[in-house]
Amino acid sequence: MDQPILKPRGRHSKGMYILPSLFTTANMAMGYYAILQVMHATANEFWHLDNAAKAIGFAVLFDGLDGRIARMTGTSSEFGKELDSLADVITFGVAPAILAWSWGFNLMPTVVLTEWHIKLTQLGAIASFLFLMAGASRLARFNITSNPQPSNPGRPGKKYFVGMPIPAGAGVIAAMVHFTAGDPLVSWYTALTWLAMVATVGYLMVSTWRFYSFKDIDFKSRHPFRLILFLAALFASIWFFSRQMLFVIALIYTVSGVFWRLQWMFRRKHDRPPPPYKEASQTS
Repeated sequence: MDQPILKPRGRHSKGMYILPSLFTTANMAMGYYAILQVMHATANEFWHLDNAAKAIGFAVLFDGLDGRIARMTGTSSEFGKELDSLADVITFGVAPAILAWSWGFNLMPTVVLTEWHIKLTQLGAIASFLFLMAGASRLARFNITSNPQPSNPGRPGKKYFVGMPIPAGAGVIAAMVHFTAGDPLVSWYTALTWLAMVATVGYLMVSTWRFYSFKDIDFKSRHPFRLILFLAALFASIWFFSRQMLFVIALIYTVSGVFWRLQWMFRRKHDRPPPPYKEASQTS
């Protein structure tokens, strides 16, 4: 009896390597589209900024899928990692940086003090550039560090990121812009607040504070229906109330890293051993 012809096992695996790269390409395309939308934005057509924020939001989704698909299919490669890093610099570094500058400073109506308006725009450009540099540094540190551990105590492994990941930092910028439907800031004091927020997000990316990674979510668990129901409810809420939900999610994720850091600081202060007891010297 003739034996069935077996197909080579490696042929199917080689074809699967392109699947994660497609999501990485979609990530890069969203970043390019976001940059184009910011370039077309004016004070009267500010809705282009909202389109840019939405594109960055979709890019965050694509960025999360490419790595998970690569791990699920066993198609991780050095080329894919390098391509993903380059795409992240464009989509989550350059695009949100110019979006933050345009929405918060460049399209702001001219205030009474024209010289102060110019200085504020320049300060905003510096803060946006620092955000870009922080994001690029965060990616470089992530690429050269194997299994990094946070300086504040946490469970080792893949449960936490060391520093806010650059997609989350870009998501914070995009969520703020989307919350206002792209309508630029109109006062100098709100612009100063935005300046501080952009700088703070940049610092969180290069810090050693821990942020939840969501990598320990297991869809192969024994009872995955609860997780599926939760994700379905979350996606439905984002679909119908995207401005409010994404703003709240970005705010909670940002505050979570600060909360864990403060919790560790108070715990270390509380658990600090008392100084050794020294008997007072008796004087004769």
